[in-house]
Amino acid sequence: MSRILLLGGTSEASRTARLLADAGLDAVFSYAGRTSAPVDQPLPVRIGGFGGAQGLTAWLRDQRISHVIDATHPFAAQISRNAIAAAAAARLPILSLQRPPWQPVAGDQWSNVPDIAAAAAALPEQPASVFLAIGKQNLTAFCNLPHRWLLRLVDPPQGALPLPRATAVIARGPFTPQSDEALMRAHVITHVVAKNAGGEGARAKLTAANRLGLPVILIDRPALPPRKTVTTPEQVLDWLHHTPSTLRGV
Repeated sequence: MSRILLLGGTSEASRTARLLADAGLDAVFSYAGRTSAPVDQPLPVRIGGFGGAQGLTAWLRDQRISHVIDATHPFAAQISRNAIAAAAAARLPILSLQRPPWQPVAGDQWSNVPDIAAAAAALPEQPASVFLAIGKQNLTAFCNLPHRWLLRLVDPPQGALPLPRATAVIARGPFTPQSDEALMRAHVITHVVAKNAGGEGARAKLTAANRLGLPVILIDRPALPPRKTVTTPEQVLDWLHHTPSTLRGV
């Protein structure tokens, strides 16, 4: 009998969890633990890291996992790399569920950059009002810049923010173009910095920036080793039905 590890943290992962539960499949949903109030899931949940690729390999074997589904955020590169390495070491099939990256539409003023450091370097030298829509993990790259910052975080920050002149809005998506446009107007935003995460709910800020004629600095996704990838939870179930386990006795 199959037992599935679902590495989650995205809305697509939550939809996949519902499909797995409805299908009566044995699965474990894993959160990295970066959010203090994760979304409830219809599957057994574990929270926290595994101890790198080696620790994950040991956990997969100990738990008799038969299939690995990586439905983490496109920028959660380290856990994805660990999952690829661990599945290979444990000789298990692995599937990536990834949203397609955003593509520009008419009126978008995007500057694509390869990483966080390049995003910081792409901002103007003169003080600006920047919607820094990148979460809270990489703020220090912007500390020495003269701008005012608007941050949108899922959880309230623990202690002082590392950025001077920063305002934090605590909210959980999905968001709408109308609400994001109002937010940008209220904070007199002149530039938007975002990760190319894909997905409809998170695209609202880009649509709002388009309507307001604002430049967007868009950070490319990190490169990952080749792996089988699908774009919908329904394709995940199809893959499970057509991918036999390589685990003995499963």
